Amino acid sequence: MAKLNMNKVRSLIKMAIEEDLGAEDITSSLLFKRSAKAKADIVSREEIVVCGMELAAEVLKMYDADLKLKIHIKDGQPAHVSNRLGTIEGPLQPMLSAERVLLNFLQRLCGIATTTKKYVQAVKGTKAKIYDTRKTTPGWRLLEKYAVRCGGGHNHRLGLYDAVLIKDNHLAQLGRNFYPKLKQIIKDAKEIAHARFIAVEVDHVDDQLNYVLKIPGIDIVLLDNMGQWQLNHAVEMRNKMCGKKKKPLLEASGNVTLHNVSAIAQCGIDRIAIGAITHSATAVDIGLDR
Repeated sequence: MAKLNMNKVRSLIKMAIEEDLGAEDITSSLLFKRSAKAKADIVSREEIVVCGMELAAEVLKMYDADLKLKIHIKDGQPAHVSNRLGTIEGPLQPMLSAERVLLNFLQRLCGIATTTKKYVQAVKGTKAKIYDTRKTTPGWRLLEKYAVRCGGGHNHRLGLYDAVLIKDNHLAQLGRNFYPKLKQIIKDAKEIAHARFIAVEVDHVDDQLNYVLKIPGIDIVLLDNMGQWQLNHAVEMRNKMCGKKKKPLLEASGNVTLHNVSAIAQCGIDRIAIGAITHSATAVDIGLDR
């Protein structure tokens, strides 16, 4: 699992601290001396997948360099009710000041990792892999995609800059006779060295997929908002037209839930893209206990 690049998220941490702390935590300053020391545990209050512990250490360090976090459960690992995720030691004032921001990050990230894990477990036994989308909280994309990885999922493109994805709206602008135009576009796309993959989205099997599968160089075909019979038909068409190599990969997306993801996977789809694992994940319950 690729690690989180802390250098790229420090500005977000700083913004969160400035938003909450302002000039001073007047309550903690009023109640406690600067010299007071304390110890506190970060505790899970439900069954979760852990995500964000190294980030939590960075948050504490930005409040006070003397705040130290001993991590007990690492990112990507499960935690049960009452498990200690980590122990904080150091000055009491900044520890109390950091509590809310620290937990906001952890609860959100663990929530995404936990939700992702549920989808991953739901497709276990099939060849389908769970992918995220660009439906992320503005400014949080690197964090939320890291949380998806912690939950056992995979990252789709990071943004508009690292992969070619010709969506249905793009295809519509090419007109009904899109085949020759798209063939040339894919040829041109192969010349983009930094493009990790080339994908084309279709929303009709017989009217679009049969043409798209004839174009060399496409890595992934996105099957948008298709029912199970359409997905089965698409898999059969791909396997028949493309032979044993079974390329391009087929990716289902649109209206995927925990109730239907297993059935979708059993159609023989290679990838399932789910916006809900980031935009609709529920924050989990984590507390700071002294």
